[in-house]
Amino acid sequence: MNRMSNLTPGIISGLIFGAVSIGLMLPMSFPDKTTALLAAFASRFAIGLVIGCVALPWPGWIVGLVFGLLLSIPDALVTKAYAPILILGAIGGTIIGGVLHGWSSRSLP
Repeated sequence: MNRMSNLTPGIISGLIFGAVSIGLMLPMSFPDKTTALLAAFASRFAIGLVIGCVALPWPGWIVGLVFGLLLSIPDALVTKAYAPILILGAIGGTIIGGVLHGWSSRSLP
């Protein structure tokens, strides 16, 4: 699959990952819950979108893991909720990368 054909699956993956994150956060309490939910959605949406658009010669799950962690670091630093944010980013990114790019090695044209 080329990068352009992964744009739509990347958007869909980001929407799903963002919705899952919001669902996990709904029972929690935050000083400004609306902002927290919007920020979490935007961050998780970006993970799906970027993984869908990037083309690297690595197994898809590694691409997802790297970008899931990389894009989760700012939120973890700001909130100081390192473990839950980084773990969820790593798991979600790994799943998205594996689904969109495959679970084994690949080569680029």
